[in-house]
Amino acid sequence: MNRRRLARIAQSLFAVGALAGIVLIYRRWLHVNPTTVALTLLLFVLVVAARLRLLYAIAISIIAAACYNFYFLPPLGTFTISDPQNLLALIAFIATSIIGSRLSGKAREEADQARARQRELELLFALSRDLLQTDKVAALAQTLPGLICTSAGAHDSTLYLLEGDCSYSIGCSPSGPQLSLFRQLSTNLTSPEPFGEDGFTIPLRAGALPRGLLQLTGVSLSADTLQAIGGLVSIALDRAQALEEVARAEAHQESERLRTLILDSITHDLRTPLTSIKGATGTLLSTESVSSEDQHELLTIIEEETDRLNRLIGQALETAQIETHEVHMAFAPTDLQNVIDEARDNCSWIAATHRLSVAIPRLPLVLADRAMIAKVISNLLGNAAKYSPAGSAISISAELHRSEVVVSVEDRGAGIDPAEQSLIFERLYRSRTHSEHTNGTGMGLAISRAIVESHGGRLTVISDPDSGSVFSFTLPLAVVGGSDLR
Repeated sequence: MNRRRLARIAQSLFAVGALAGIVLIYRRWLHVNPTTVALTLLLFVLVVAARLRLLYAIAISIIAAACYNFYFLPPLGTFTISDPQNLLALIAFIATSIIGSRLSGKAREEADQARARQRELELLFALSRDLLQTDKVAALAQTLPGLICTSAGAHDSTLYLLEGDCSYSIGCSPSGPQLSLFRQLSTNLTSPEPFGEDGFTIPLRAGALPRGLLQLTGVSLSADTLQAIGGLVSIALDRAQALEEVARAEAHQESERLRTLILDSITHDLRTPLTSIKGATGTLLSTESVSSEDQHELLTIIEEETDRLNRLIGQALETAQIETHEVHMAFAPTDLQNVIDEARDNCSWIAATHRLSVAIPRLPLVLADRAMIAKVISNLLGNAAKYSPAGSAISISAELHRSEVVVSVEDRGAGIDPAEQSLIFERLYRSRTHSEHTNGTGMGLAISRAIVESHGGRLTVISDPDSGSVFSFTLPLAVVGGSDLR
C-alpha cells in the first residue's frame, strides 16, 4: 500500500470522525433547530468536497444526509424520507458535494497545471542559460546530453546531428541500426513524437532544413516544452556555428591585414638597407680606383646593412613561428640569475654607453625556457639602451609576488605616450615620436610578449613621458611535488 493511498484513508477516517463529532455535539449538548444543523452539515460537506476526491465527498454527503434524517428530522430515530424536507436535504447534500468537488478539483487541476508550466519555464530558462555558456559546436554537442539530462531530469539523452552523421549520448550508446533510423527520422520528423513508455524524439531544425534530433527517456513534459527544448538546442547550435564562422572570418581578415602590414613594413624597411648596399656596391664596381679607406668604409656599410636585413627577416620569421606554436620550448626549473647573466652577456655593448645595474634577491626557481627568457630580457635591455640617452641608468630587478616572479627593466629615457602604451606590443608598430630618430623593426616587443604569454605570464609597461619606462613580465614558479623550488 503506497503512501498516497494511506493518506486518502486517513483523510476519509478523519472526515467520518469529524461528522460524528458534529452530530454528537448538536445531539447532546447544543440543542439547535434543524435548519442550523442542516447549514452546518452543508458547510462540512463543502469543506470535505474541497479537500477530497468526488467519490469520498459523495459518500460523506450520503452519510451526513442519513445522520440528519435519523437524528434531527421527525420522526426521530428513523430513516424515512417520505417527508419532502428529508428528500430535499439529501439532494442538497449530494449536490453540494458534487459541485464542491468539481470546483475544487478544477481549481487543483489548474493549480497543478500552473505549477507544471512554472517548472517547465524554469527548466527552459536554466537550459538556455547553460547553452549560452559554450561557443564551440563540438564542445556544445558533447555537453548537450548531460545538460539536458540535468535540466529535464531525463534518464537517457541522445543527440544526433546530420552534419557529420555523429551522435552524443548520456546513459546509452546508439547502435548502427539506430543511427540509420535517426537519419531517417531527422529528415521526416517535424514535431516531437513519443517512443516507448516515457520517451520522446524531438526534431532539430535550422530554419526549414533538418539538423538532427534529440531523444529523451524518463521525462514527463508537455509537447510545447519538448518543442521549445528542440528549438533552444537548434538555436544554440546555430549560434555556436555562427560564432565560429565569425571568428574564422575575423582571423582570416586579421591574417590578411597582418600579411599586408608585414609586406608593407618589410618593403619599407628593406628599401633603406638595400639602397645603401646597392649604392656601396655600385660605387665599388663603377669606380676604378678606390682608396683602401673608402673601400673599407663601403664594405663596412654593406656588412652592417646586410646584418640589418638578416635581423629583420629573422625577427619576422621568429614572430610567425612563435604565434603559430611552431617553436618548441623546453620548460624546466630555471635560476633567474643565470638567465639575466646570459642576457647581459648578449647585450655587453650596453655597458659602454649606459650604467647598467642588477638587483636580484634570492628567488625560487621559475618554470621557463632559459634561452627564450634570455631573449626577452635582451630585447628589453636593447630597447632601454636604444631609447634612453647615453650615460643614463638602466636597472634590472626581480621580486616574488604570490606564485610568480616579476622581472622589471627600468630606463630613464623619454618615456612612451599614454595613447601608445597599448599599441607598442603590436607587430610592426613603432612609436611616432621615436621612429624617425631610432632604427628598429617594431617586432621586438611583439616577440617578447608572445614568448612571455607562452610561459603563462604577462608583459606590461608603466611609462611617464620625460621620466622613463618600466617594462615588467611575470614567470610562474617551478613546483615539484606540491612545493616551490627555492
